[in-house]
Amino acid sequence: MIVETLAPKALEDGVALPGPLLTELTALYASDRAFQQLSGDFPDPDAIRPEQVAAALADELAEPSAEVLLARSEGRLVAVAVTLGHHPDPADPDPWLGLLMVHADERRAGFGRRLARHVEDAFRAGGRTGLKLAVLENNPEALAFWTALGYEETARRPDLAHGRPCVVLRKSLG
Repeated sequence: MIVETLAPKALEDGVALPGPLLTELTALYASDRAFQQLSGDFPDPDAIRPEQVAAALADELAEPSAEVLLARSEGRLVAVAVTLGHHPDPADPDPWLGLLMVHADERRAGFGRRLARHVEDAFRAGGRTGLKLAVLENNPEALAFWTALGYEETARRPDLAHGRPCVVLRKSLG
């Protein structure tokens, strides 16, 4: 698996993502209909459009410390992750993993675990001591995935963007 960073400039100033990449990203987002229904991030999980995905990624990259990571295997886009080096709350010292999504056709092949490990290793190498993420309370499959990777619940609270009930998890990177 190869992980590359989507350059923030790719979505700034109205610059469009290359068509083939946007097509791949749209297919990846659309492949996980169940998550899209849970999250409510897209109005119609059965009709996710490229311009909606581009707008969602541009919103993510509006945060100065955000990165979008693209994971490929044999040339195919198999997963995407969005990280945040600094939480909007200045009292929170930990970086955050805002999203990790694996293409539905590639589930159970280890790509999610490997991408999570890649994110953890990058923050560890940068001297960070922990990593946080939030899981929607109505997503027990994701909660099981993250707890199996060693993340522990630290709080329950609404997410900042939409007020949805979430479980906040943290893993020590020490």
